[in-house]
Amino acid sequence: MKLVIIGGTGKTGKELIKQGLDAGHSITAMVRNPKKLKITHPLLEVVKGNVLNEEDLTHTFKGKDAVLSALGHKRFFIKTSILSSGTANMLQAMQITSIDRFICITSMGINENKYKLGLYYTLFVIPVILFFYFKDKSKQEELITKSNLNWTIVRPGQLTNGKLRNRYKRGSSLGSYFFTKMISRASVANFMLQQLKSTSYSRKAVCVTN
Repeated sequence: MKLVIIGGTGKTGKELIKQGLDAGHSITAMVRNPKKLKITHPLLEVVKGNVLNEEDLTHTFKGKDAVLSALGHKRFFIKTSILSSGTANMLQAMQITSIDRFICITSMGINENKYKLGLYYTLFVIPVILFFYFKDKSKQEELITKSNLNWTIVRPGQLTNGKLRNRYKRGSSLGSYFFTKMISRASVANFMLQQLKSTSYSRKAVCVTN
């Protein structure tokens, strides 16, 4: 398939690119700073662009089959709309370019899965460090669910740099009110790529953990 990956310079985005290339997909990675992406491959095209610029997205999306988003940032302590505004632009660009399949990573602990990222995140990390970030993620999810695209929202537990595990849990109500569930970025990327050939979680939000 011809895929667009957003957020390719992040750790999960790099896993998506590597595993996608290994699977034989043709990948276009749209990034703000191409110098940060050190991966080279005959099937990989790296283009410079910004998710806050709809024209950049529309140009990049032309002729592609699906969009996978691992969009993120580290502006945790200030109010931003990078995730929601960027996603809104992605959804609009997909409509313009007639791409139907959208797979987007968010997080456990959002919307109907609220409080299920464990006590440490619920009582400290989210309200103290990630308050604005999670607010924006929540809005990001709402925009996706209101679209008429064939979307899948992937909500991982706490991300780690561990190896890919062939067995991991997936389901709409996973998580714990007490303990923080974890999963490797490699496993999350594996699950996202699997959804390109699956309809099991079409127009659904699904949690993934070890």
